[in-house]
Amino acid sequence: MEPIEVARRLVRLGDTEDALKAYELVLRAQKHVSADEKLEAAIFVLQFQGEYRYAYLAFLELYKEKQYAQDVMAIMTEAFYEPNQKLLRSHYENNCKYLKRYPYLFQKDFIPFDELPIRFYPFDDNHYIPYYVENGCFGDATDYSEPVITRNFFHDLENPILAKDVYSQYELEYLNDNVRPSEYVSKENHIYLHYSSWEEFCSYLQVLNFRKLLADQKLVFLISDEISQYPIDFKERFGLDYCKYPLRPIGIREFHRLIWHMQLSYHNGGDFFNEIMDAHPNLLSSSSIFHDSMEETLADLRCTLDDARSWAEVKEVFSNGEWENFDMIRELYFMRDRTDKDILVTAFCCCKRFVKRLDLNSRIAPVIFYQPHFGFIHTNIMGDNKGHAIVASEQYEAMEKSTVFRHFKYIKSFAPMRRITTSYGGAVRFMDNSSETKTEDGKFLRVVNEVVERVLYRGYLVDDQLRIFRDCVLVRFEDGKLNPKATFTALAKFLDLPYTKSMTYCSFNGLPTQVILNQEIHGFDTTSVYKTYDDYACDEERFFLEYFLQDAYRYYGYDFKYYDGQPMDEEKINELIQHFDKINYFIRKSMKPFFEDTIVKIREKEAEQGKSKEYEKTVEEEAQVRLEKYMQDQEERAKSVARVLLTGLRFVTKDGRPLKFMPKLELDPALLEQPLYH
Repeated sequence: MEPIEVARRLVRLGDTEDALKAYELVLRAQKHVSADEKLEAAIFVLQFQGEYRYAYLAFLELYKEKQYAQDVMAIMTEAFYEPNQKLLRSHYENNCKYLKRYPYLFQKDFIPFDELPIRFYPFDDNHYIPYYVENGCFGDATDYSEPVITRNFFHDLENPILAKDVYSQYELEYLNDNVRPSEYVSKENHIYLHYSSWEEFCSYLQVLNFRKLLADQKLVFLISDEISQYPIDFKERFGLDYCKYPLRPIGIREFHRLIWHMQLSYHNGGDFFNEIMDAHPNLLSSSSIFHDSMEETLADLRCTLDDARSWAEVKEVFSNGEWENFDMIRELYFMRDRTDKDILVTAFCCCKRFVKRLDLNSRIAPVIFYQPHFGFIHTNIMGDNKGHAIVASEQYEAMEKSTVFRHFKYIKSFAPMRRITTSYGGAVRFMDNSSETKTEDGKFLRVVNEVVERVLYRGYLVDDQLRIFRDCVLVRFEDGKLNPKATFTALAKFLDLPYTKSMTYCSFNGLPTQVILNQEIHGFDTTSVYKTYDDYACDEERFFLEYFLQDAYRYYGYDFKYYDGQPMDEEKINELIQHFDKINYFIRKSMKPFFEDTIVKIREKEAEQGKSKEYEKTVEEEAQVRLEKYMQDQEERAKSVARVLLTGLRFVTKDGRPLKFMPKLELDPALLEQPLYH
């Protein structure tokens, strides 16, 4: 029986509650549902207070399909528009009142509310659907406060900022917060907002809020052909000579933007991207910083500031040669409501190597460029009986909960990706080299089963409802190496930065990397693109990676080199696992001295406790037994993970929301120097 028939039968039986559920199912499924049935279901759901969004979308579809358009329009207006009309009118009239008094809006003949050409139908707490009266059509549901910057406002900082038809509250606040006042930069530095249509501008005053934006008088509104006035000579027209003001140092609270350089996994070329962003005149950038180390630094600074009894005591603490800019430290000390974000900003600003390339005369406040690094990224995947895989990463959760991130109003994130098998081989080589020495506290660095960790770690899949992932992009390492101009022009555009000369070469603290760093490969040398790391990865391991990560390969444009495209089953996968020769070799190599060291310490401790005895096996023999057991466990773990992944899981968050691919940075074909890498 079809859901619509079930719903009607339940209505006849007087079971309104279950009928409501059935009608909602009709609207959710919408398979073989006629216009009559859709209208019937939508009216019932709306009448009996079901999930109104299902009804709303059904009415909208019927209207766009010109089915019962007049009736649907009447229902939508009565149910959704009229209850909110008073609030929309209030927004409009308040904006008109503020703008009439504003000196830099030169057109004042506001349209009466009832004659506005666009009506806004609220969809939920955040979204509106515009209705264009003259054309008689609806637009798309839009959140005008969505925390995403959609354009490159700051591509040209030679002239005052000019932006056309900005109808996003978030972007208007972004401009107002990040363009420095003219009085601070000793030059005319207003934000010119050009609106092509007065009628459209007036209409959007129903859903925007200009009151707070007008307080600083940074905005200049140019309507239609008033664009010819750009830029205005404020000295001649308004008697305002900004050149007489001294250049004002950047203040802690002027920093509102954070660029999070994500660590997707290991050896994806993160340092290469740091070297490109180094010395950018609008960035306070650093190389990668261990997250735990930065957290400890912030905690130490917080305690020092909280415990200090006077400024003199604080100044003495920071007079150790590592800190500069005592004016900013003083500003931080006397802040009563300082946050970890304020402390991080001060830590960056008081380090000469971070600020020495900064353009202190820039029209915009600098951006913090931050790459918190993790020595080990671990992902848990938990399956359920619905074919879902719940993905959780302690490291990404740490970023989500970070007090530093929480206090930045504007966050853009990007993650470098390198061909997975190449990145894998580089990681194994690094682990092998590191395992040959102990840490400072005498611990062994061990090689983990990286092939298994890689198929578990799905960092390219994100929850786009989380603020840290709302405005993010993935950048391919190979594109940066082979097509640097196209890649970094596009990345600058996404990050809303000017594409500067500093982005055309690799540097560290402002100096070219080949001068200051002892590296195998420098700059745009493409050797690292074509490395296969055959000494650290075998074909079976790489086949395994490509098969289980084929979604990433396809979405991000990588061709398969090892996986042949054929269907796989558990038997074939187990055969691959039994030939993980390279990773098993390096695990054995690193674990053997670990077990030997562990056994020696156990026997020494037993001797100290008077438990000395004769052992059946030598240290080496017992270590070998433990090593074999460990390797068996590693093989079983690989098989267990493979069994779960073979079921074709759909990856979701803890709350059940589907994870989505991080968008890929798209390059301008006209700027390509070489064909795209595949």
